[in-house]
Amino acid sequence: MTPQYPDITVTLTGQDGNAFAILGRCREAARDAGLSDDEIAAFMAEAMAGDYDHLLQTAMRWFDIR
Repeated sequence: MTPQYPDITVTLTGQDGNAFAILGRCREAARDAGLSDDEIAAFMAEAMAGDYDHLLQTAMRWFDIR
């Protein structure tokens, strides 16, 4: 499955794996790539709408996760 934004890479391997850290890295990568505030807000809302597994699945649907 190709992520919605395949050119935005978020490195999670070897990083702090708590949910807030993951959200922060995804948000920072999205901002750096020039996504609009509305797009970032949509990602954040979707990512926070479930449990930890849902957060990871959402991140993988949106970005290139390494």
